[in-house]
Amino acid sequence: MLATRLIPCLDVDRGRVVKGTKFLELRDAGDPVAVAARYEAEGADELVFLDICASHEGRATMLEVVRKVSETIFMPFTVGGGIRTIDDATGLIQAGAEKVSINSSAVRTPELVREISDKFGSCATVVNIDPKRVMRDGREVWEVHINGGRVPTGLEAVEWARRVEELGAGEIVLTCMDADGTKQGYDLEITRAVSDAVGIPVVASGGAGTPDHLADAVLLGHADAVLAAGMFHFGEYTIPAAKRAMAARGVCVRI
Repeated sequence: MLATRLIPCLDVDRGRVVKGTKFLELRDAGDPVAVAARYEAEGADELVFLDICASHEGRATMLEVVRKVSETIFMPFTVGGGIRTIDDATGLIQAGAEKVSINSSAVRTPELVREISDKFGSCATVVNIDPKRVMRDGREVWEVHINGGRVPTGLEAVEWARRVEELGAGEIVLTCMDADGTKQGYDLEITRAVSDAVGIPVVASGGAGTPDHLADAVLLGHADAVLAAGMFHFGEYTIPAAKRAMAARGVCVRI
């Protein structure tokens, strides 16, 4: 049995780690290099770095910050935000990222997913999907949003997940906008729906507030990995404590 990965996420805005609620009301959570080093020391399995305003502001990811983080840690490191071309992805891999994650550009230019996968392999190709519950034609659907959750796309999350898998993505980070930052738990319904619809790993994201939420994402949401931010950034829980609690629920983790 593969161990479930516990992945802290650094949402970075103008060189600082931040955390918001439903993609808004951002709070400062520290220097990304220092925060990344702390998580490695605590035993995190991977790290995700998202430049959350790069796509909205139409600029590239902050390469120098990525380079400094990659020089500080040795665990696998995924970077996303502002990746619009294969050259952008190449620059991040060369700066030290093991994987690159695209969201807005995947929607606008789906072939970019295939380009990255062809050049670096599916294992280095991550697509972040940010769905929100909306009413459409009298029924509730999970609509994909881009540009940091600002722009609805009309795409339905499960169908889009299947599509990015076909294009060559090797992993999906599923960030449920309605739950993000609430610390009330992941949206298990959509997590399970997407996880069951694809054959690639799905990382649950958005809403974790306790170790039980992390375990629920795996046991009830069928996620392959769990991503969290606020519950770790502000000292409510440590990575080791969270892993011990998950193991007590029967989740296989690397202690």
